Amino acid sequence: YGLPAIITHSCNNFGPHQYPEKLIPLFVTNLVENIKIPVYGKGLNVREWIYVEDHSRAIDKILHKGKDGEIYNIGTGWEKTNMEITRMLLKLLKKGGKVIKYVKDRPGHDWRYSVDSRKLRRLGWKPDFTFAEAMQLTVSWYKHNHKWWRPLKSGEYLKYYKKQYGKR
Repeated sequence: YGLPAIITHSCNNFGPHQYPEKLIPLFVTNLVENIKIPVYGKGLNVREWIYVEDHSRAIDKILHKGKDGEIYNIGTGWEKTNMEITRMLLKLLKKGGKVIKYVKDRPGHDWRYSVDSRKLRRLGWKPDFTFAEAMQLTVSWYKHNHKWWRPLKSGEYLKYYKKQYGKR
């Protein structure tokens, strides 16, 4: 129909304001609250990660320099196992390994997610943050923003929402 359309696919995002059911915010908030962190299997699943601000800049680059009808993968090349993420968070939050609770892996759980972002990089994009910098910023944000994530984890927000808007 002649619509100018571009498709993007991204690797896993992380950063401030991510719902605390996702791996990194769940682990950070659990560690802040001294709750064990659930690691699937042996933690060997691999994911590629991107900091949310770098992802936003990638979208902006694609909007301004991308070509209609093209597909762009947004990625950094930062492939990490869940155990690597876990160890990094334990170190950043000064916790020991006794807080890990190994749980049975989900049936059919993918071993690896990653994307080829060479086309995006040819547009001149690259991440501004290193993985370590992005993790430090993320951990700091969750440590200093309990008022944002605690109601989400406790279910208080759902009670408020149902009271305001009724059951859906």
